Order: sequence, then C-alpha cells, then structure tokens
Amino acid sequence: MGIISTSNSQPDDVSEIERVLVDGETVSGAVDYKGRPAIRSASGYWRSASFIIGVEVTERLCYYGIQSNLINYLTERLHQSTATAAKNVNVWVGTASLLPLFGAFFADSYLGRYRTIILASFLYILGLGLLALSASGMLPSTHEFQTIIFFISLYLVALGQAGHKPCTQAFGADQFDENHPKESQERSSFFNWWYFTLCAFCSLTLWVLNYIQDNLSWVLGFGIPCLLMIFGLIIFLLGTKTYRFTINGDENEKKKKKNPFLRIARVFLAAIRNWKRSSPSDIAIKEKTCGTLPHQSSEQFKFLNKALFVTNDSKQNEANCNLIEVEEAKAVLRLLPIWATSLVYGLASAQVPTFFTKQGLTMDRNILLGFQIPPASLQFIIPCAIILFTPFYDFIFVPLARSITNKPFGITMLQRIGIGMFISIITLAIAALIEMRRLKEAKEALLMSVWWLIPQYFLFGIADVFTIVGLQEFFYDQVPNELRSMGVAMYLSVLGVGSLLSSFMIGVIEEVSGKDGGKSWFDDDINEAHIDYFYWLLSGLSLMAFVVYICFAKSYIYGKKGITLE
Repeated sequence: MGIISTSNSQPDDVSEIERVLVDGETVSGAVDYKGRPAIRSASGYWRSASFIIGVEVTERLCYYGIQSNLINYLTERLHQSTATAAKNVNVWVGTASLLPLFGAFFADSYLGRYRTIILASFLYILGLGLLALSASGMLPSTHEFQTIIFFISLYLVALGQAGHKPCTQAFGADQFDENHPKESQERSSFFNWWYFTLCAFCSLTLWVLNYIQDNLSWVLGFGIPCLLMIFGLIIFLLGTKTYRFTINGDENEKKKKKNPFLRIARVFLAAIRNWKRSSPSDIAIKEKTCGTLPHQSSEQFKFLNKALFVTNDSKQNEANCNLIEVEEAKAVLRLLPIWATSLVYGLASAQVPTFFTKQGLTMDRNILLGFQIPPASLQFIIPCAIILFTPFYDFIFVPLARSITNKPFGITMLQRIGIGMFISIITLAIAALIEMRRLKEAKEALLMSVWWLIPQYFLFGIADVFTIVGLQEFFYDQVPNELRSMGVAMYLSVLGVGSLLSSFMIGVIEEVSGKDGGKSWFDDDINEAHIDYFYWLLSGLSLMAFVVYICFAKSYIYGKKGITLE
C-alpha cells in the first residue's frame, strides 16, 4: 500500500543486484517510491520522518488554530449560548477524532497511507478556504446561510483530519525498521519527539493566531491556516523519494490479506458458526495441529479458538481461519477494555477548549502596557509544559525508572498511560478549587488574575506526555502490523468519544440543573454558573474509571515489545 510507482514487469535482476551492492543493505518488508527494495542508507529513518513531521506540524497548527478559539467564535459571532457552543465544540471535536477510524480503514485496506495523506490534505485546504470565506462579508448576508457554510467548512476540516491524523504518525513510525536494533529503539523516541515538535511549533503560533482572531480579523485568523496547510503539503511531497513503503509478503499472500478488517471479522463469524461444534479437548487438539500458540494469549478469549475448525463444505472453504488470524482477532479484542477505561481522559481533555477558555474570559488578563491575553491563548501553556517535560521524561525519568525496574523502557506503556490519568484527576480537582475561588471573588466584585489558571493547564500538559503519547505508542505497537493506521485512530477515538460524552453530559446536566427556574451549572453568565460542580463530577468519574483501568492493565497480556505490568 502506498507505493507511488509500480510496474507489472519484473525489474532487471542484474541491475537490481548492482544497485544493492553499490548502495548497501536493504530493509526487509519495505520498498521505495518506485517499488524497489528500500536501501537502508538512502531511505527512511529521521530524514524521512522529518518531512512527515513537517506536514503534521502544519496540520496541527491549522486544527488547533480553529479548535482553541471556536467557542468564542460561536458565542460572539454566531450568538450561541455558552452551553450550546460548548456542546457544538465537543461534537465537532468528537466527530473529528472519531472519523479517523474510517480514514484508517481506507488507508489500511485500499489507498495506503501516502495517498490518504495527500487526499486528506486537499480536503483540509478546501475546508479551511471555505471557513475563511464564511467569516468574510463576501457571502449573502443572511445569518442562517453563513452559519450553514461555516459548519459545512468545519466538518470538511474534520474529514481532512480523518485521513490525515491516523496516517501521518503511522507512516512516520514506518520509517524506522522495528527489526533493526538501533532503529527500533529510535522509534520509541520518535513518539516522544513527535509530540514534542508539534507542541514546540504550536505553542507560539497559537498565541499569534488567537490574537489575530480576537483583535484583528477572523478571516485572517482562518485564512493563515489555509496557507499553512498548502505549505505543509508541499513539504510532504518533497520527501517522497526518501520514504519507505511497507509491504507484506508475496502477491498471493497480499491477496489473502487484502482487507485486514474483514479478515478479523471473519474470525468472529467462524467462532459463532462453530459455537456448538466442539468440546474443549477437541479445540486443544486442533490448536496443536495448527501450530504452537503463544503461551499466554491462547488462554484469553478461548471461544475464538473455535474459528480454527476447518469445514469440508466447499462453499465455506474460504471462511476457514488460520492460527495467525485468530491471534490477530484476540489482539484487537484485548485492546477494548483499555480503550474503554481511557475514555475518561478524553472526557477531561474536552474541557480545555471549552470551559477552561470561558473561565479565562472573565478574569483579569492584562499584562504589560495594557495588552490583554486572548483567553484561548492560555492553551499554549499545555504545549509549553510538554516542551519542558518531554526532555526530562526521555533523559532523566526513563533512565531512572530503568535502573529501578530493569525494564528497557523504564515503565510499561500501560503504566505510562495510568500515570497521566492519575495526574488528570488531580488537575480536575485543582480546576474545581480555582473555580470556587474565582466565583467567590466575582461575588465580591473582584477580578481574579488569569495566571491562577496556569496550574490546571500545566498539569494537563504533563498528563499528555504520559497518557497521550502512551496511548499513541500502545495502540500503534499492539495492533496487528497491517492495522497500524487503525491503531493511531484508536487513540484519537479516545479523545473523540470523550468529547461526545462531554457534550451529552452538558446537555443532561443543563436540563436537570436548570429546570423549575433554577440556575444551570452552565449559565450564560459564568459568574452565576457552577462549572466547579462539573469539574468535581468529572474528577470523581475519572477516579472510578482509573481504578477499573488498573484492574484491566494488570491482567493485560502484551504482544510485540510490550512488557507485562507486574
């Protein structure tokens, strides 16, 4: 998947051998843009990864340039209530984070990561261009028409992210050979520095974009991201000749593995079809004839082992499953409890571009020479925290943890995710305490300094270093090789479902707390609202989910490079 130039004719064997002898060692399972075996010294590694990081930086600048200040655009320009705007932001963020599951499906099954990134970039550019147009005075002046165009543009951007987000990181990680000792170790660092680079570029740019949107022009504030996306696509295309494209076996094997999603679904269907056919002893005999199963994973989800039974019916012959396919299905099934218990982190993260931003709007934002900080720009504290903490994590925390645990990566991926989840619980509690103080000072006609919000933003940045990067690496590493775009999409879906859950909770709580003439927790006058109650509720839910997460994490059986939690 993803090869740019292929030919039906076989390449000249002599010239190919000469090329390998001159250029050096080839990379197993990878080809270059012409479909030839990839030369290690001339392809992949950090050189290729930097082009991919380049396009991802511009994409993140565009996405966060919209997301960070979207609630203010909805309330100020489209005149929506705070609760409605917060729900719309959460629904859009949730949709934009869930659509990558479909983008990953098409990339892994049909288009390949390279082509999907290019197609998604064009969708992004179209959406951003229309977004800038909708904010201008060039469209018919009816409010309803402008709103419709605005939301169409917004969801075109979400479609762009659907193809972009799951493929860029997976394609970047593909540039490191997991079978090569040095490159495999560098790939683990790649996930850390990927996130570090995105945050380093996003932090300052977010400040500038939010200032332009609040004080100069929304047209310019949406138009600049459009130009950035065009520039990012050019950067990505410039690296084409250096990329490694992964392949899977010979042509016959590829045909068998054409659609990994259907292959996994076939296992579940076969297990259901054979549900009453076998006794446990029969299954054990069949397992032995099929080959040696991994010592632990075969003990989990043993009902799927029934898919191994071969039918003599010629019509159903193609539905027969082999051992590798059953183990792939088990690997995907093992991820679901971890995914489900991680959703509370996405629920907590959804508050950053909504209620965190609204809090800042009512506080004293004056700094030097009367300059006021745009409330959405406070989100730059999160990438700043990541920039500061990532080197500490890579160069101090991991070596120290390694010396204590004797594990190659210091701590396991699930331990890393869990630490970030715990930090997010503390962060929400701190946010609730700060909001309680802000409400108290507001009743006394005092303006609380916006700098009081720094702790909750900064701690979320540290939590991201653990949980977000941990989820990225965990899902990429633990899914079957052919589903790695889907692995990246699974981490995004944690944020997406979390945002949708947040929107649902806001709707329910607004209805319940505001009935019978009572004040809603999300009253338009934030000084009369009770966002602090909402933060306490989220903190409690996160704590309960964290306890359940620990139970699943302790029993999780790793595949590939993972290490058990005990």
